[in-house]
Order: sequence, then C-alpha cells, then structure tokens
Amino acid sequence: MTLTLSVNGEQRVLEPTPDPACLSTVIPALGQNPALVVVELNGVIVPKGRWPTERVREGDTLEIVTIVGGGSYS
Repeated sequence: MTLTLSVNGEQRVLEPTPDPACLSTVIPALGQNPALVVVELNGVIVPKGRWPTERVREGDTLEIVTIVGGGSYS
C-alpha cells in the first residue's frame, strides 16, 4: 500500500506505507531525523509527544522544518 503526501510543497509517495502510519514512523521514512525537526500536519504544529498517536493519512500535508544550530561571531 502507498501513502501520498504533500511534504514542504512537493508530492511524496511512501511505499510501503509505515505501519502504523503515524508521525513517529512517517518522519524517519521520509529521511528526516526526528530529533532535528518540527512538524506541521495539515496546518497544525504537532508536539513530539503526540507523534506516536498522530495518524498520517492519504493526501495529508506536512511542513517539516529542520532545526539548524550555529555559533556566534566575536
């Protein structure tokens, strides 16, 4: 079974679909490091504590923002 999503404005297809299809399985399947991203599902930011129970369905929209660290200049 496949799962088609809009990810950061691009259509992505996951095949096979992670089981269960929740944020905690879909984010790594998309090649993202869960420790370094913030995810918006259908316009709502989802706290990481809810990822295991937040279902991802066919046609959903994900916006994934990667956290980037940096230093300071002196």
